Amino acid sequence: MADFSHRAATSADIGLIHRELMDLIDSMPYYNERFKTHEKARFDKRFLRTLLAIDPWHILILEVDNAPGGFSISGPDCGTIFQYWSCVFPAHRKTMLGMYGMRAFIEHWDNSRFHKASTYVRTDNKIALRLLERYDYECVAVLEQHIFGQDYCVMERKFTKATGDYDRGVWLPFGERIKIRLQDLFDR
Repeated sequence: MADFSHRAATSADIGLIHRELMDLIDSMPYYNERFKTHEKARFDKRFLRTLLAIDPWHILILEVDNAPGGFSISGPDCGTIFQYWSCVFPAHRKTMLGMYGMRAFIEHWDNSRFHKASTYVRTDNKIALRLLERYDYECVAVLEQHIFGQDYCVMERKFTKATGDYDRGVWLPFGERIKIRLQDLFDR
């Protein structure tokens, strides 16, 4: 039986996560081409490095026998943690890694600085909707023709906010932003 574990991402993970995310976006049948193009441009390596600099746990690596088998990408937004993308690599899609990843995400972020977790799911992505509902997410709204003409469910799960502070969203001080831009130059 495979051993599942999880950890926060490091800068060494960015290339793998970016490549797997681009493959995932391309392969998803639920999204139109305009959305895919938009997401692939938005989730460039610079954005992933920014999330890493804000908090390495915003890119949660799911491991199978100590090797990456998937990930969850999230970001802060004024007391809510938004789940952008979750992925189980193709070799592990018929395992329990997705369910393990949901539990790991919730256990890490609940009882911290967020009131709730939130995500958008296409209304016809029944598998994702069932998985989220299994972990106490509920559909709080259906946004019709919301993103490039497609319908989305807003799925949320309440958390226990245990700290008084609030994040500043996906924002970094000037020095950190320059450091990430320099990393981009060396990445080309």
